[in-house]
Amino acid sequence: MARVKGSWLALSAIANFGVSMAFIVPLSFSLAVRISELAPGHEEVLGYVTGIAQIIYLVASPLIGVWSDRLQSRFGRRSPFMIGGGLLGIVGLLVIAAAPSVLIVGLGWVIGLMGWATAGQAIQNRQAETVPEEQRGRISAVTGLLAQVAPVLGIGIAYAVAASTLLVFVIPGLVGLVCIVLFTVLKKERSSVDIVRTQAVSIKTILASYVFNPRKHPDFGWNWLGRFLFFMGLYFNTSFGTFFYAQRLGLPVREVAGTVAIIGLIGIAAATVGALGAGFLSDKLRRRKLFALIGAVLFVFGAVTEAFAHTFVTLLIGSLIMQLAIAAFSAVDQAIVFAVIPDRTQTGRYLAVVAFAQKIPSGIAPLIAPLVITIGAVGADKNYTALYLAGAVLALIGGIIVATKVKSVR
Repeated sequence: MARVKGSWLALSAIANFGVSMAFIVPLSFSLAVRISELAPGHEEVLGYVTGIAQIIYLVASPLIGVWSDRLQSRFGRRSPFMIGGGLLGIVGLLVIAAAPSVLIVGLGWVIGLMGWATAGQAIQNRQAETVPEEQRGRISAVTGLLAQVAPVLGIGIAYAVAASTLLVFVIPGLVGLVCIVLFTVLKKERSSVDIVRTQAVSIKTILASYVFNPRKHPDFGWNWLGRFLFFMGLYFNTSFGTFFYAQRLGLPVREVAGTVAIIGLIGIAAATVGALGAGFLSDKLRRRKLFALIGAVLFVFGAVTEAFAHTFVTLLIGSLIMQLAIAAFSAVDQAIVFAVIPDRTQTGRYLAVVAFAQKIPSGIAPLIAPLVITIGAVGADKNYTALYLAGAVLALIGGIIVATKVKSVR
């Protein structure tokens, strides 16, 4: 692959920034607020809504990947999925904002998640197919950094317009759509009208798109497992973040947005150091796995700090360490993913399988977490200490697997 221009790297990262804002702001704040309005006192409903939506997307994502790989279009294979996903995501957010019941909120999030996740996957597909090995660390770093910044700015926006439920959901979505359009219009994808389809789609090929042979592709398999465990730990520690901060600081759920935004804004510095430091140094030193392990170890320190925190300052310190850790791990692991894809003619399919390692945890962690937080719970207070410690253990094991088992990447 030829080196790509800085403008291409920047616009693809900005597109991912927009998707991250539209996708993560509901997960980290606005869905919790909406559910607290419709089902006050039932925090577990958030886990059911987000978990079920993730499971539905998991079933559909490989099919979307195969469809994307085979799409013959004068706009390319990936761009139609970016634009279409963004539009579908907006529809989902509108449904949630107007929902009269938790059931409709769940339906809206299924639609919204399907849209934004499809758009985000299409952006990654273009990056994997376009960016050469020597630039993968930096694009992963910049993309990872902006993905950390996006929800912070998005929650800040949501807090500023908190009086309007519609604007809380729609504004982050519009930002996401605009960023996608900028990338697809200014960096047009080549036509895929003449691509050769080497195999007809059948039930067998559709089912095969959901799996891979870990013995035939061991590095892909080990990295998948390590990534799965790391993100399981991450989602244990973030799925109930809004309720966690509200309990530890004694605040109403709706008022937590200001605290989350302040912690997040300060955390941008930590995320910048983690993402750019790990990404650029891994390119320069040509060593990826070391930084993945460092990220996992730092995650443990951050999670343990937050697990026992009961003041704003302690929560801030724990959050900063975790922001640093997540950014560092995500930056280098994305570069590792691009390096171990078994077949680049099926990039969409394999990246959809890689997405399982993140989407499955995001689906099942919110379903398991409500059980964990009830262990030893006293009164109305949930046991978030146990949840955060469990997340730390899982993330550490994931980092160790990536660092010790993936052989084709240094």
